[in-house]
Amino acid sequence: MRRGPRKARLSVARLDPWSVLKLSFLLAVALGIVGVVVTAVVWNVVNGMGVFSDVNEIVRQVDGSNRFDILAYVGFERVLSLAVVVSVANIVILTALSTLFAFVYNISSGLVGGLHVTLTDE
Repeated sequence: MRRGPRKARLSVARLDPWSVLKLSFLLAVALGIVGVVVTAVVWNVVNGMGVFSDVNEIVRQVDGSNRFDILAYVGFERVLSLAVVVSVANIVILTALSTLFAFVYNISSGLVGGLHVTLTDE
C-alpha cells in the first residue's frame, strides 16, 4: 500500500551568523583563488597570441619613437598583483556583507516568520 510522497513544510527561522561567516569566507577565498588563476591564464593567452607586441608596434608607428612598452604597464607581475589585491578586497567585502545579511535576515524573520520551504520525499 503506497501513499505517495511525504511532504514536510518547514521554515528557516534563523541563520547562525558564525556559520554564515565561515561559509562565506571559505567561498570568497575559493572565488579569489579562481580569479587569480583565471587572470594568469588569460594574461598568458593574450601574451601568447602576441597582442602586447602588436599594440607596441601600433603605438610605435603612431608615435614614431621606440620608447613605449606596454608591458611596463600591464606586465605579468603587475596584473597578477592587482588580481591578488582585488581578490583580498573581495574576500573582506563578501564575508562582511554575508554576515550582515545573516543579521538582517534574523531580524526580518522575527517579524514575518522566516522563509517557508516545502520538502518532499520522492
